[in-house]
Amino acid sequence: MTPPVARGRGDARALAAVRLLHTAIWAFFASSILVIPVTVWLGQLVAALWLSVFVWGEVLVLVLNRMRCPLTTLAARYTDDRADNFDICLPRWLARYNQRLFGTLFALSQFQLGWALLID
Repeated sequence: MTPPVARGRGDARALAAVRLLHTAIWAFFASSILVIPVTVWLGQLVAALWLSVFVWGEVLVLVLNRMRCPLTTLAARYTDDRADNFDICLPRWLARYNQRLFGTLFALSQFQLGWALLID
């Protein structure tokens, strides 16, 4: 993985800060999506609902921004690099397929949660 090419020293620092923030936020939402099925399986439906609410909030942000994270737009101010992972500390393949992968997992978790709520 080649490091993003920033325009200047200040830009490099700003880009690094955006990338770290973006990665931290991504980690929260990705782990939430992975934990929802576990909480449903454990019968912790209130916890699963709260996690789902947080993720739905992120989905709303993405929809309002044409399926692009606002931090991607911010990071683009500081570099000319447009690799799939220029704005986040993830492997390129994961950054490329992130929305498809975690979107599918989230949709499946919502079906599981809905089913659990119906039979509970």
